[in-house]
Amino acid sequence: NVEKQLGVTEHCITTHGLVRVNNQSNKGYISRPISITMECNNDGASPPNPTTNQTQDLDTFLALICGHTKLERERGIAKLNVTLSSCTREEYGCFESKLITFVTSLGASEGCCDNWEIEHGHILTAKQLVLAPDTERVGSEFREVYREFALKNLEHNELRVRQESGEFIGALCQQFGVGVYVQCQDQIFTSIEENLQRGCEGRASETTTDENSESDSSSNDEMKFYDKAQIFHDTAGWKCLETSMNCLKQVVKACGSSFLPFISEKLIDLLMNTLKHINRFVRETGYYVCASLVSCGRVGDTEVNNDHPARTHSKQFALCFAEGLADNWSQVRMAASVATREFILSVKTPEYLYFDQLIPRMCLNRYYVAEGVRLYSQQTWSMVSQGHGKQLVEEHIDNVVKFYLDETTADNHAVREAACACIAELASKVCKDVVRSYVAALLEALLVCFKDDSWPVRDAACVACGCFVYCFPDESRSSMDRLYVMFFGNLGDPIASVRQGAAMALSNVVKAYGEEAATIVIDRVVEGVKGIDKQSASSENYPADEAGLSQFGVVKKIRDNDVASHTDQTMYSCGSLAPKMRGGGCMDHQFHRASEPWEICDGCISLLTELSANPLLSSRISKLLPLLGDSCSKKHYVHHYNLLTTLCKCLPTIAKSLGKKTFKNYIEIFFDPVFYCLKSDNQLAVAAAQDCLRSLSQLIGVGILKGRVENHHPGYLHQLEDCLCAM
Repeated sequence: NVEKQLGVTEHCITTHGLVRVNNQSNKGYISRPISITMECNNDGASPPNPTTNQTQDLDTFLALICGHTKLERERGIAKLNVTLSSCTREEYGCFESKLITFVTSLGASEGCCDNWEIEHGHILTAKQLVLAPDTERVGSEFREVYREFALKNLEHNELRVRQESGEFIGALCQQFGVGVYVQCQDQIFTSIEENLQRGCEGRASETTTDENSESDSSSNDEMKFYDKAQIFHDTAGWKCLETSMNCLKQVVKACGSSFLPFISEKLIDLLMNTLKHINRFVRETGYYVCASLVSCGRVGDTEVNNDHPARTHSKQFALCFAEGLADNWSQVRMAASVATREFILSVKTPEYLYFDQLIPRMCLNRYYVAEGVRLYSQQTWSMVSQGHGKQLVEEHIDNVVKFYLDETTADNHAVREAACACIAELASKVCKDVVRSYVAALLEALLVCFKDDSWPVRDAACVACGCFVYCFPDESRSSMDRLYVMFFGNLGDPIASVRQGAAMALSNVVKAYGEEAATIVIDRVVEGVKGIDKQSASSENYPADEAGLSQFGVVKKIRDNDVASHTDQTMYSCGSLAPKMRGGGCMDHQFHRASEPWEICDGCISLLTELSANPLLSSRISKLLPLLGDSCSKKHYVHHYNLLTTLCKCLPTIAKSLGKKTFKNYIEIFFDPVFYCLKSDNQLAVAAAQDCLRSLSQLIGVGILKGRVENHHPGYLHQLEDCLCAM
């Protein structure tokens, strides 16, 4: 029957309910759980199979739960849970006996199992039996056998077996109380303590210099090795430490308030060591364990008692959580954010919360680039501040400013970007008298970030500088000579969002200094718009004197084919932040080249759009529209669609700012470039032109727009009608 069902030519029964078969199609041995019960009479004859339907069902479930794919395992668990919900105690006992037999047979064969799925599947099945509704059905022998089996597998070679073993111990604690933890705590502690340090003798020997080698080895080589060693420790798996800690987390959550008497100094010190561990996975799990610990026994939103560890060790927890909130790894920040929220909900008394350490970090994470961290931090801030966030920041302004300044020099570019955004927030939202004494230091930090290698940091610093100039014009005046150069540099940056940020910043400069700044800015706009005549037909994305430097977001031809850039370089794990930390790599955002004339003109269009909202400049802006129309009529260069797309996006805003009466005098100037985009093959340009025409029709009226279009070029009328009909 085995051969007939599985299509095999050879098989042998293993000691733990499996059949090892030689499948001709797969040309190799595989192990599958099957339902085989062999008994012999005294005469050696095999009687009919006495296995009950329930045992056969369990064999079927195990075949799925021990399967090679996650989908098979999930199907098996679903079917098993349906059966467990309606089975009798006798049937339940039969299931237990079947699982105990597996562990017993495995022990008889010296614990050797063909593949990890078998052990994983049996532990997973045992967990479902433990979590079944009627806990009285769970036999003491079954609990003890599988408790020992799970503890043994906490250090299994396969990660998923270790994880499932920890979850099984947590399930036992959930169903049978903290007594299970008492039986397991020594093994769990031993596993964590023994794996807390990882030997690196092999790597240490690599750094030992040969006696015959030169004594003055290069410092760059030393730093290169240090970077590799640091990356290895920060990203590699750390034996069983992470999963053993995850087991502890499951136990704490399962035991609830009954775990409180077991929160000892030894446990807290052990956790504090994991939070400072060099490996990010260990730190992440450590913070999740702390989150369970500080919320242990809390009922709803009720504050914990004075003798709760979250209160008695509040300073220790707060300082470690603050360190985690500033970790370079997003996953660790997320775990620390979860622990911090649980800590604050459990300990609501301000003197125990050490807000002077937590507030600055919680504020910055609201702007962190990782969306999960950012959104979670925003929710936490809303819960903590209760609408009084501004006052909280003002109360701790010294620590907030100091932390922001430190973060502008962080290795992680995402942290520097968030710090710039937070500094801009200080200027625009916090009381000016509170911030005024810190303006010089904050502005100086922004000027440094303005020259950052990473373009998102430069963009954030540019916008923040514009906010500071607008909010503190007198304090910023001494820096304007440097700022003008940087603002205009960003206005022609190869990155479109950087150009838009520079336009916003220069608009704030004009608001702050009035006519003095308006003259400088508008003169530069005129120069930039006229400069389109200097644009060559083919843009030089990779100039010969800038090999290796390229525009972000395009194919970096020279860089990608540079052999030296890809020879004997450090290798990074997937997701590593190291390439983004001033160290190179394919995502370091450190690509520069000289601005093209069309890019400068594009930035000037965005700047005109921002300036048009200033009522004092309306007449001067309207007089520049013919010049803008003339520049947009030139299509001799490759990237003219990019410029025309920006024009189509900005025209409705300019028209609304100037007023329809004024704009109607100039509208026909822009019909040719807009309809040129409308009938092009460039989909972005087509979409922008359609939105432009629809917005203009709503502003000045459909009839007036049709009349102006027909008067300018009757052939455009049909295209306009098709565009408006699609609304």
